[in-house]
Formats: sequence, C-alpha cells, structure tokens
Amino acid sequence: MNDTQSMRKLSLKKIFYLFGFIACLLPQNAQAQSIIRDSEIESYLSQWFAPIFKANNMSPSQVKIILVQDKEINAFVAGGSNIFLYTGLIQKTDNPGELIGVMAHELGHVTGGHLVRGREALEQASYESILGTIIGVGAAVASGQAGAAGAGSLAANSVAQRRFLAKTRTFESSADQAAITSMERSNMNPEGLLTFMRKLEGQELVPASQQSEYVRSHPLTRNRITRIEAKVNGSNNKDKALPAEWTAQHQRMKAKLLGYIRPEQVAWVYDTNDQSIPAMYARSVADYRQNNIEGALDKINDLISKEPDNPYFYELKGQMLVEFGRVPQAIKPLKRAVMISPQDGLMRTALAHVQIESANDNEVILNEAIVNLKIAIQAEPRSTRAHRLMATAYGRMENDAYARFHLAEEALLQNNKPYAKQQAEIALAKLPKGSTAAQRARDILIFTK
Repeated sequence: MNDTQSMRKLSLKKIFYLFGFIACLLPQNAQAQSIIRDSEIESYLSQWFAPIFKANNMSPSQVKIILVQDKEINAFVAGGSNIFLYTGLIQKTDNPGELIGVMAHELGHVTGGHLVRGREALEQASYESILGTIIGVGAAVASGQAGAAGAGSLAANSVAQRRFLAKTRTFESSADQAAITSMERSNMNPEGLLTFMRKLEGQELVPASQQSEYVRSHPLTRNRITRIEAKVNGSNNKDKALPAEWTAQHQRMKAKLLGYIRPEQVAWVYDTNDQSIPAMYARSVADYRQNNIEGALDKINDLISKEPDNPYFYELKGQMLVEFGRVPQAIKPLKRAVMISPQDGLMRTALAHVQIESANDNEVILNEAIVNLKIAIQAEPRSTRAHRLMATAYGRMENDAYARFHLAEEALLQNNKPYAKQQAEIALAKLPKGSTAAQRARDILIFTK
C-alpha cells in the first residue's frame, strides 16, 4: 500500500465530474486527501463488482475503482468511468454487500449518463490529477470562490446551488433504482444498499456542516429510503447470502486499512487473544506504520507461515523491508509475490524499484527491472511511478532517448504539458525511426499542442 504525491489542481474544463460532488467539498478538505494503491483491496473490489459490470454489459476494464485516503464517508464518479471510494466509507460498512450496494449506485450514475462532460484532456491523466482537480473545484465552489477554479458561475450563488441539488436528488433516485436492478440481474442480494443508507439516515437531521460528505453529495430523504426498501423487499434475492470468502476478504480489508491509517486504534479494536488472520494482519501493519521493525517482520512472517501462497503477505513484507532501509532483502519476497501474481502491476513496480535501487550500474538487473516495468505499465497505464522508474533505469544505462520518453509520459499523466512536450521532442530526435516509442512520442506532441 502506497501513498502517492500531493494532489495537483487543474481547471474545471479539463475534468469530467459527477453532479453533486462539488457541493459536498469544504475548503479545509482540499489538501487532506491522497490516493492509496493496494493490490489486495483493489482485487477484492474488482471480484465483488464483476457481476454488476456483467449485468450492465460492461467490462471490468471500463471502470477503475480508486481508493482515497480520508476519514470522511464518501464515494463519487469522476474523470470518466472512475469510481473513487473513500477509506472512511469502507470502514463504515459492516459487510461486502453494503460496499457493493454503494458501488452499484455509483455505477448507476455512469450508466445513467449523469456526468457533466468537458474536454477529454484527462483521458491520459493520472488518478491523482483527476482527484486534485475535483478537490480544487469543490473547495472553490463550497467557499463561494468558484471563479478561482475556472468554474465560472456554476453554483456560485444560493439559487444556483438549490437548482443544482434538486437535479442531484433526481439523479440519486435514478442511481438507486439502477443499483438494485443491476444486483437483481446479478442474482445478488440488494439489502446492503438499504442497510448502508439507513446508517446515514439520521444525518439528515443535523446541520449540513456536520453531515458526512456522502450525505451532502448524495441528498438522502425518507422517501428515497422508502423506495429502496420497497424494491429490496420485493427482490427475489433478498435472503441470498454472499459468498463466505467475500466476508473474509472484507474483514481483512478493514483490518489492513485500520492498521495503515489508524495504527493506534488496532489494540482497541482487536483483543490480544484474537489470533484470527484479520487481527494478526492489523497488528502487523500497525507495527510497520509505527516503526516497530522487528515486531512487524515477526508478525508478517507468522502470516506467511499460515498462508505461504498469499502474494499480498509477501508484497507487504517487501514494502516493510524497503521502508526499513533493507532494500536488497526486499527482492526475495517481492519476487515471490510476482511469481504468485504475475500480472499485478503494483507488485511488478515494487519489485522493479528494489531492483533499480540494488543494481548500481549492473545492466542485467536493470534490464530485469525494465521487463517488470513494461508489464506493470500494461496493467497500470496511468502509473506515474512506473514511468519515473523506467526513466531512472534507462538513465543509468545511459539510454537518454528512452529516459526522456518516459519522462514525457510521466509529465503527461501529471498534466504538465509543457514539460511533456519538451521531453517528447528531445526523445523523438533520438528514438529509432518507426519504433513504437517514436510513434507514441509523436502522439504526445500532438496531444500537448
């Protein structure tokens, strides 16, 4: 699990965003959020949501689920078909059904065409850039400074805001119905959507400033919950249980997030006598986050002994070793993780990182890192980190053309068009004529005009 760099703010005209999200953001939140990338959690969410995609004749590759580290309860769609889930919302759920219900609702906005579309400039942007744009715009609107973010007169006065939210309420009801329909077609119990909404129902009675972001951006009414309840009660799948494996995954997900984000709370949540995998997992991650080096390594080794074919335990051990300054030792567990899960882009990137750090000028090891990064970029085309590592590896091999090319790719993902153009021009003059990289460099020059 890795925090990414601070969010960048862009102009509103370069983003797709969901009606209602702007109204939910407050200025003090604008700098508090970051993207979390975690192979395990993303794998679980993709697995749970696959039937919903299928029910909507969509491929899982068409929608990306992105985690946002923030204690707030929120979820939204932005930058095209990207579903952003806050860690605070995940921690609020009691079972995978509730999280599936929320995700199905957000997909309902996508399939319902509830997105405001601007230019398509962020099709190649990183998730960090997308989130940074929305946070910047949301903060500006919430503070009455809409013009500062390029939002013009949108929601700049109370009348516009009321009309904005009135339309949002219509969209919310439509997305609710779409969510339940999707779960019915998937033969999944839709009750999770109802139980999650009931948790938030009481917030309608408190001042808006004290409500969760999810309630502010997804206006919740008694009538809306009543309609959901009626649909759930009439469902053919109301009493159908979700796979037990999903429940276990949900428990691990919450344990891992707690240890990572709130390590000081782990001892309160998990009794010392609790030797379940989630409890052990939370303690291991908490020790890691609190720099208890030997305790963290002992605990992750215990987990590996219990599940020797679990790639996520090896990945975590590798990350621990890197951050504890034992980079060469991290190669072995990360190679094991990649062996078990060969198509995982984040694991390949982590392995390439330690290979580059350990290689010095050894071109054999640097080439191994480049192979790993090529696979990583296929799986993670929006990864700025993978392109930065590619540039580093090629730079150490004194291959300036490809180093510059990957710097251009990185800059494009960060929406730094001037730098992307500059590096692409230098790369193109040196790249082999007719090569895939040369063609891509030309595409970058066209895109950055």
